[in-house]
Amino acid sequence: MKEPRIVISGGGTGGHIFPAVSIANAIRQLRPDAKILFVGALGRMEMQRVPQAGYEIKGLPIRGFFRPLWKPANIGVALDYLKSKRMAKQLLRDFQPQVAVGVGGYASSAALGAANSLGVPTLIQEQNSYAGLANKNLAKNAAKICVAYEGMERFFPADRIMMTGNPVRQSLLETTMTREEALKTFGLDSDKKTILLVGGSLGARTINESVMQHLSDIAASDLQFVWQTGKYYSAQIAEELKQKGQPANLVVCDFIADMGAAYKAADLVISRAGASSISEFCLIGKPVILVPSPNVAEDHQTKNALALVNKDAALYVKDSEAKEKLIPLAMDTVSDEARLKSLSANVLKLGLPDSAMVIAREVLKLANVE
Repeated sequence: MKEPRIVISGGGTGGHIFPAVSIANAIRQLRPDAKILFVGALGRMEMQRVPQAGYEIKGLPIRGFFRPLWKPANIGVALDYLKSKRMAKQLLRDFQPQVAVGVGGYASSAALGAANSLGVPTLIQEQNSYAGLANKNLAKNAAKICVAYEGMERFFPADRIMMTGNPVRQSLLETTMTREEALKTFGLDSDKKTILLVGGSLGARTINESVMQHLSDIAASDLQFVWQTGKYYSAQIAEELKQKGQPANLVVCDFIADMGAAYKAADLVISRAGASSISEFCLIGKPVILVPSPNVAEDHQTKNALALVNKDAALYVKDSEAKEKLIPLAMDTVSDEARLKSLSANVLKLGLPDSAMVIAREVLKLANVE
């Protein structure tokens, strides 16, 4: 039987990298002989995270255009894009994949564009409820488009859409830790309600500012908080807490390596509304308050959040109102047992398990090596 040779491309954020690695792991589970090559963007997170997961990655000098588009710096960006397309074509010629998978991010437009020009079948995994420009363009030539939300025929050819959900980090689903054990890892009390605040791997300024503005409320409450500040903001926050005083019931981390433990410890989560995070909440049934980032293309995080809010499966606070409203709402919600139960039950209904395996089977089908 011929060995599968598969290119997986994309990255830029954990939200693109985790699904990509999950798909690769599922392919390997089905076909241990599979040769998998990742294609990423130089200087972005995937160049470290993918090798850590045990896969080879090649980097392209591709990057995003500056706004507004007429900025002179975009000449260099355009030249790097053309160079990336040439490099991607050469990489694919050398590697000779039977299929190329795109998960979003700058690199996937160059890699899948190259695959299309070489006649290699492509599969797109669109994580958001609102498709970005790159995936809309790539979809015209894609053999299969895997989506996580209903109504995606607004953006893609309906006959090629497949509802698969978003792959999530396996470690979250496989954690055997009890709530008590998870709380102990953070030095917390098992008798108190716990709120977890996460702003993605890089942090979220608005969520961080909301905490700083309500330090006295946090200190006076009978609750406990775990706060991932993000590495980008950690030094500045440590300095501010030194001046203002850190409440005893607030655990501060720049990055949480074991999110399985963090979610297990939490009664309520405060998070941005990235597609991967939302898929995780749906699968583990975690009550959540979403604060969509306003700094994303087509405001897709708000659209992701509303897809849950409209089914009473999450709460939502606008970024512009978060500093004032977020912490008080979280403190009210976590103390309302009936509300937590109904949010948890409703969000669980939206989970699509085994997404990575479903997509992996589709990839192997396209590779024609099953």
